[in-house]
Amino acid sequence: MSAGASNPEYVNGRVRSRRAKLFDDEDYRKLIRMGPSEIARFMEETEYEREINELGTRFSGVDLIEHALNRNLAKNFQDLLDWADGRLYDRIARYLRKFDVWNVKTIIRGIYTDTPTEEIEADLIRAGEIDERTLERALEVDTIEDAIEELRRTIFYEPLTDAFEAYEESGVLVPLENALDRAFYERLLGDLRGQYGVPQEGPEALYAEFLQAEIDFRNARNALRLARSGADLDPAEYYIEGGVLFDRGDLSRLVADYDELVDHIAENRRYGERLSGALARLRDAESLIQFEHALDAALLEYADRLSSIYPVSISAVLSYILAKEREVENIRAIARGREVGLSENEIEEELVVL
Repeated sequence: MSAGASNPEYVNGRVRSRRAKLFDDEDYRKLIRMGPSEIARFMEETEYEREINELGTRFSGVDLIEHALNRNLAKNFQDLLDWADGRLYDRIARYLRKFDVWNVKTIIRGIYTDTPTEEIEADLIRAGEIDERTLERALEVDTIEDAIEELRRTIFYEPLTDAFEAYEESGVLVPLENALDRAFYERLLGDLRGQYGVPQEGPEALYAEFLQAEIDFRNARNALRLARSGADLDPAEYYIEGGVLFDRGDLSRLVADYDELVDHIAENRRYGERLSGALARLRDAESLIQFEHALDAALLEYADRLSSIYPVSISAVLSYILAKEREVENIRAIARGREVGLSENEIEEELVVL
């Protein structure tokens, strides 16, 4: 933990400057009409200049774009830690463990699908707390069980070990991925509650509200995935504690009726009053991927609203982290779409925009 008092005014000022440089809808419209090499040249004239130039001698096309995106993402989030002091530093560092979750999921999915190691490694984002050597060892093994064993010094080892039997019985990754999400959010909320419980007012209350929204939307996403996977798994068993929108019984009931699920979100006072535009997109979603993109957009919109309510809270930092993630995922989706010959309309459906 960084020593000293928190410095949210300074960090949020730096974050606002970075946020202003993110790609906008017009940039995405330009990229959709470009091939991978043109996209890389466009990125060279932006905040990705350093990464494109440093990696350009080793990679080209989509490989260059993906490596540049991941390196830039990690650099931006390391900058957040370099700027922050005190409790703010600690909050940011703990939240960035989400990329440990991302990396472990990426490795497990890669092993599950027999993806080549170099392709798995290209998708890793080194912005969490798991050290490079641990990630390298997990990449080197051939089975999910062995990968879990390489994580024995992390907070994810016991949850993954406990979930492994359910994974073997079901043959799907949901138990393992849910175990990672649960470990991440339980640790975050446990730290926030401390000995006094979830704060009810001030900047800490907004931080708690943001985490609750993430958990709510994660529960909704997981429930829909389970319902459409065909696996014989009860959504209630994969419920993540800490949100305000669902209880275990709600998930089992609502996954059977998509319209009722969206109505349930809309009728909640917290979300219904702040997410009218995002909820409209949820109602229009015709597939699981569209629903998930709409949830991502809703969470980003929600974080933006929270950061405007209390400008010197951590909410502005969390909003930036989400926005930067979305930028990276959108650019990656465009580059991959162009590489495989998707139409402009098909690529647009893969983007998360507000």
